[in-house]
Amino acid sequence: AQEGFLGSVNETTDGTFRQLRIKLKYGPNGEPVISGIKRVSKPGQRIYLPVDKLIRTNSGLGISVISTSKGLLTDRQARKEGVGGEVVCQVW
Repeated sequence: AQEGFLGSVNETTDGTFRQLRIKLKYGPNGEPVISGIKRVSKPGQRIYLPVDKLIRTNSGLGISVISTSKGLLTDRQARKEGVGGEVVCQVW
């Protein structure tokens, strides 16, 4: 919600599985705020990057979501905190 892409985020538990329920944000005319999203890490191929290798999404117009020891952070927050981690997805 900090970057303005999401309307709300809720965590749900279904037995042994935890899920995130994400509601996307839309503009005043019903157009989506997010024009693209790409999953980077996958169960069979995890992508970990140190802080100095984190790349900017769409030349800084988008964000990467990084799972770090300090929790889920955007690429900007991870650089500021000086931590790397698993690249979950990119949003633009």
